[in-house]
Amino acid sequence: MEPLTLSEPQPSPQNSLPTPQKYHHVLVGVTGSVAALKLPILVSELLEIPGLKVRVVTTERAKHFYNPQEIPVTLYSDTEEWQLWKGRTDPVLHIDLRRWADLMLVAPLDANTLAKIANGICDNLLTCVIRAWDMTKPLLFCPAMNTAMWEHPITTQQVEQLKDFGYTEIPCVVKKLVCGDEGRGAMAEVWTIVEKVKAILSERDLLTQS
Repeated sequence: MEPLTLSEPQPSPQNSLPTPQKYHHVLVGVTGSVAALKLPILVSELLEIPGLKVRVVTTERAKHFYNPQEIPVTLYSDTEEWQLWKGRTDPVLHIDLRRWADLMLVAPLDANTLAKIANGICDNLLTCVIRAWDMTKPLLFCPAMNTAMWEHPITTQQVEQLKDFGYTEIPCVVKKLVCGDEGRGAMAEVWTIVEKVKAILSERDLLTQS
């Protein structure tokens, strides 16, 4: 496993492309929505942003929807959280990841994890990172669920709670869902998510400008 170092090696110049002076770190969280199928594409698109390092935190259920071999960055799950810690001086992974990241993106955020975060529950690596999150750093979330779940009154309350925490919603969209239903609840398109990440980093002067 690649260590969680804050100082990354500088890239070598390639042709006439500008060389970023510093890497910035995006931590992608993925939960058990069928939209997790898009994780390989999302990560690949994020890696196209100059000067960005990406790592992924996955829930166990999310693993059902993608092939870990298709994820070109370090992938962390509950297994690593517990394997790394044997005694008092050992690293605590959810704290190390919190320190490493400049921005966190949860895409997709399923109904179950939405409810957990809104109520402060932290029973896996992903929700522990979020519970320990540095509130001075941006956290973006992309809801994704069946339309009937999205339209349940508690969903609105929980989304508003996350926004009250200071997190940024990338709203779900209307489309035909994998289950066959048509309506709101699908995760935002990958390009929309990537552009929002770029905009947030630029606003905070974290994105290397060419």
